[in-house]
Amino acid sequence: MTGDHQALALLLFVGFVAVTLGITTWVSRRRQGSAEEFYAGGRLFSPLENGFAIAGDYMSAASFLGIAGLIALYGYDGLLYCVGFLVAWLLVLFLVAELVRNCGRFTLADVVAARMRERRVRIAAGTSSVTVSVLYLVAQMVGAGSLVALLLGRTGGAAQAWTVIGVGALMVIYVSLGGMRATTWIQIVKAVLLLGGTVVLTVLVLLRFHGDVDRLLLTAAERSGHGKAFLAPGLKYGGDWTDRFDFISLGLALVLGTAGLPHILSRFYTVPTARAARRSVVWSIGLIGSFYLMTIVLGFGAAAVVGPDAVRGSNAAGNTAVPLLALDLGGGAGSTGGTVLFAVVAAVAFATILAVVAGITLASSASVAHDLYASLRRPHGKPRSEVAVARWAAVGIGVVAIALGLLARDLNVAFLVGLAFAVAASANLPVLLYSLFWRGFTTRGAVWAVYGGLLPAIGLVLLSPVVSGSPDSLFPAVDFQYFPLENPGIVSIPLGFLAGWLGTVTSDEVADEAKYAETEVRSLTGAGAA
Repeated sequence: MTGDHQALALLLFVGFVAVTLGITTWVSRRRQGSAEEFYAGGRLFSPLENGFAIAGDYMSAASFLGIAGLIALYGYDGLLYCVGFLVAWLLVLFLVAELVRNCGRFTLADVVAARMRERRVRIAAGTSSVTVSVLYLVAQMVGAGSLVALLLGRTGGAAQAWTVIGVGALMVIYVSLGGMRATTWIQIVKAVLLLGGTVVLTVLVLLRFHGDVDRLLLTAAERSGHGKAFLAPGLKYGGDWTDRFDFISLGLALVLGTAGLPHILSRFYTVPTARAARRSVVWSIGLIGSFYLMTIVLGFGAAAVVGPDAVRGSNAAGNTAVPLLALDLGGGAGSTGGTVLFAVVAAVAFATILAVVAGITLASSASVAHDLYASLRRPHGKPRSEVAVARWAAVGIGVVAIALGLLARDLNVAFLVGLAFAVAASANLPVLLYSLFWRGFTTRGAVWAVYGGLLPAIGLVLLSPVVSGSPDSLFPAVDFQYFPLENPGIVSIPLGFLAGWLGTVTSDEVADEAKYAETEVRSLTGAGAA
């Protein structure tokens, strides 16, 4: 990229940052002292607004940068990420959205603690929520680093490192000053920009091939160097039985993990009623489904127009496939059209990252303050002091996410999100479903379900090829790889459910039938909901 190209893209970056900081400043002038205002935006958002915000929260750097890159590099096997991410929303719609809105106030722990010994459950659920959020944040940081390194035309790590630090600082400002209200409006603006940019790129790709999708796919296969194998299963996950089990593990994590993501669950509390929560999910499914269909076109378009070799040469994990595609569609590196389109797409991707990290940081800081701090402090803090703790927690979480983002900057962002989904499905989903649907579930079962999924998931990742034992690992020079799969979901998800059952059947505690009946009526009718 030339200096003029960089200047235009950076100008658009600065423009979006200025707009979002303006939103945050405007919101911060309103009263933010109450927990309901800070965590849930006063529950004043409409289903349409919340639907756009949910879509904005969910359509992350993994979706826009990572999935398109995986499709460009691996064809059909990369497309499987789209399927998993989208199918997951059916589970959220039918099993989670309305019930969670009725049973909780701000966090996952609110739902579980309604019929358990509150302190132990809140500590376990809060710990799990923070862990999942930090893993998800790392993926966004890596995407930001890859994007700006490409923009500045530098392959060294310094540009990526400073970008990660800058994104971390901005997300702390968004959350600590604006709370849920500012975060929601940032998500809405970002969703509109992302969908608009994706529509433009999709139309340009189809115009390049005169609307002939078959020709697009055949050209992508030809340029991939794999021929028809590029359009068939097995290029990434079909080499041997280990790869196949890895694919099954990934599919389980993607489909089951969404219902356990803290920043998604927290969005159901920003609307006034359970019916509004359900309608929000319907809106978000339409928006997210349309986006993923277009992402498939962009992925194969990058393979056909840019070529997998060029994509891999820019970023080994494929994270820069969409910006490179935009540059080519606009007329190439030396053209005004290419410059403008590249800059717009890069700015939209950067906006995507900033918005998503704000949502995740808010959810994790809420877990720290509302679950961990409120449980460990005696007596419980007042709502105003709890909000202050949440603001400081955002700073601490930002520092941790920055450090891990610098460490993992060479990994694919969609892959990193897959790990976060695996932990969410292993630790959060079992305790959530058991709490909502199992009459005999006990406090020990809840605690065991969380730790029984969380610890194996984290442990198996540490012992997997992701961390050591291969050239693409975080630490390629050492080898303590004892678990062959990159995604632990196939093992850790069943362990989470098993641990919850085992903890319940071995517990001396007798489940409170009255509390379960109250929770059941409240979850189904909304009677007594916050």
